Formats: sequence, structure tokens, C-alpha cells
Amino acid sequence: MKKRIRLLSLVLMIIMLTSVVTACGDPETMIFNMPENKVPVEDVIYMDLAAEMVPLTRTPAIFAIPVPSAPGTQVRTNQKATIDFSNSRDGYVMVRFNENTSRQLRVLITGPSGVRYQYRLNQNRAWEVFPLSDGNGSYTIGVFENIEGSRFAQAVSATITVTLRDEFAPFLRPNQFVNFDKDSAVVAKAAELVRNISGVYPRVEAIYNFVINNISYDRVFAREVQRGMHSGYIPDVDAVLANRKGICFDYAALMTAMLRSLGIPTRLVIGYAGDQYHAWIDVYSETDGWINNVIFFDGSDWNLMDPTFAATGNQSAEVMRFIGDGTNYSPRFLY
Repeated sequence: MKKRIRLLSLVLMIIMLTSVVTACGDPETMIFNMPENKVPVEDVIYMDLAAEMVPLTRTPAIFAIPVPSAPGTQVRTNQKATIDFSNSRDGYVMVRFNENTSRQLRVLITGPSGVRYQYRLNQNRAWEVFPLSDGNGSYTIGVFENIEGSRFAQAVSATITVTLRDEFAPFLRPNQFVNFDKDSAVVAKAAELVRNISGVYPRVEAIYNFVINNISYDRVFAREVQRGMHSGYIPDVDAVLANRKGICFDYAALMTAMLRSLGIPTRLVIGYAGDQYHAWIDVYSETDGWINNVIFFDGSDWNLMDPTFAATGNQSAEVMRFIGDGTNYSPRFLY
């Protein structure tokens, strides 16, 4: 197997995403610094809610899972919302809205690179986990409440300096997009698939083969998302596994959760495949570092591989040529 050692443990990516609609969007908006608990009309952020997109593209021994917590040792809080950054060294913050509300809520996180991540926040006062995936440096975290139309007022904000325990910290833990714990069905399934299998590559291959051979693309749900019927959709990885179907976003989140549960650092990447909004995964190996996109072994050589495309395109020659060219992939966000 040509280059097997060079690509020994590498990346694995699963994909999805592409055109249209809501969830990991990056609307071009400006955040105003405003006093907490005050909502003057001029101190608001305008969000293009329609710009939030859900990835849809269909064509072209168990690791000790870290449990996120909000111990309250380092927080920014007021009557409306709380940001707990006690575990920022482990690559995440916990956020919750403290009041009962029927209004839409958002969390905006801007890291040292200047890339702004927008998330939805639940309305039931429950904690949610958000990754600090932009490396070491200064992060600004804001919680916003909808006041009218596309205008959101800041409820609370915090600016923190992050020094990660290690670069893999954000990519081994659960978060809002990759949500699992030790009791999740995906964790048990991943352990079953790699029983008696050692090494990063063989484990990645086992997970990859299971996903592309057992999860089918849900065309009906994809059309509903495109029509705006599932605004702010976030994958439920156990449901995807149980139903054996999903859209691109589901493929990627499922594989990321399974690999992380095995202690394999995995980045859920959202960006573009060609001109389509898409998602895939990068996997880390100690020998080769981060390997971007997916690797496919054709019996002789290793090639870049996109699992969603592979699963739905029956590994046609045209699809294989497209996904085998890494220049067709342009990353934008890491989760």
C-alpha cells in the first residue's frame, strides 16, 4: 500500500453541507459595545437571519470522554444571561439564558483570527457548550436577545484570554454541533466497530466504512430545510444513527462524534466544496499531524475522499475526481 505509513493515521472527514438555509451562518454584522441590561434602540446588532445556513450538499477500549461543566469559578453574569469560562483552557465555554423567554437568542464568539461564529441558544435556561476553536488568544463572547425583526440586543458579554491546555482540547469534547456523552448510542457503536482494532487509520477506516455504507441521504428532509421548515437545525447524532439517514450536516457530526469518543482529535469543518456550502472532517495522527479532508484507499493509493459524496454518488469516477482534488475544498469554520 503506497504511502500507507505517510498517511498512517489521518484524517477523516465527513461532510455535508452546501447550499442554503440556516444554522452556521456568518452574517456580516457589527456588534456594538453596550451596557448590560440596557436596550437603547441604537445599541443593537442587526442579524441577517436568512444568512444562517445548514449544510445540505449531497453530490460533487472506550476513550474517557471529557464531560463539560460550568463550575462557576470564572463567569460573567447578570439577570439575563451567564457565560461560564471556567474551563476555557479545555477549549470551551458554557452559556445559558437566565430568564424565561420566547424570543430568539444568539451567541456570537469572535476569536484571535477575527472569524465570527454565530450560534443559536436554547430558550429553556439550560447550559450549552460552545467551542473555542480559534487557538490561543483573545476571545469576545456575546449573548444576544431578539428585540424586533432582525435586531438583537446584547444581554451580556465577556472578553477573555485563552491559553489552551493543548491544541486538541476543543476537538475532543462535545459541543452544540457535536453533542454526545458516555451514554450515547454513537459512543457504544463506535466502540463496537473498533473492537480488536488498533491504530488511528484502521479505526478511522472502520468508522468511515460504516457511515458511508449504512447512512443514506435524506432528500425529503433536505428539501424541507431548503424551504425554511427547520430553521436553525442542529444534528442529533443518536437520532441519525437510529434512523440511518440524514443530510450532509448529520453525516459530518455523526462521524466526528464517533471519532472523538475514541480519543481521536477530529475537527468538524464547514466551508465550501466548489461553490457549495459544505462540511467535512479533519483527523489528527501523531505521525502526520492534521490531515485535511478525507482519505480514501483505492487498493493501491490514498486519495482525498468526501464521505457524503461517496455515500450518495456511488463512488463514481466523476465524483472521485472532484473529491480527490483538495483544492476544491475551502474551510471557513472549525467546530
